[in-house]
Amino acid sequence: MTHKTIKVLYFAALREALGTPGETVELPDGCTTLAGVRALIAGRGGDWEKLAQMKNLRAAINQRMADPAATVADGDEVAFFPPVTGG
Repeated sequence: MTHKTIKVLYFAALREALGTPGETVELPDGCTTLAGVRALIAGRGGDWEKLAQMKNLRAAINQRMADPAATVADGDEVAFFPPVTGG
């Protein structure tokens, strides 16, 4: 069994809430989609649950916007962007 390692980046209010601009995450077998990565990280509890709670959270894989069903591969860069409010 080979594990995939990805880089995860957090932007704007999400970065502030989590207290980190990003991290390296090792994905367990079966975690193959963007939705799976989001659920894995949110499953840590505490502030990490914000990933699951945010409506309209946008995400990108390798600097391209992607939908939750998009496949994540070893070495990919995943970025999460919270909704931006104008004002």
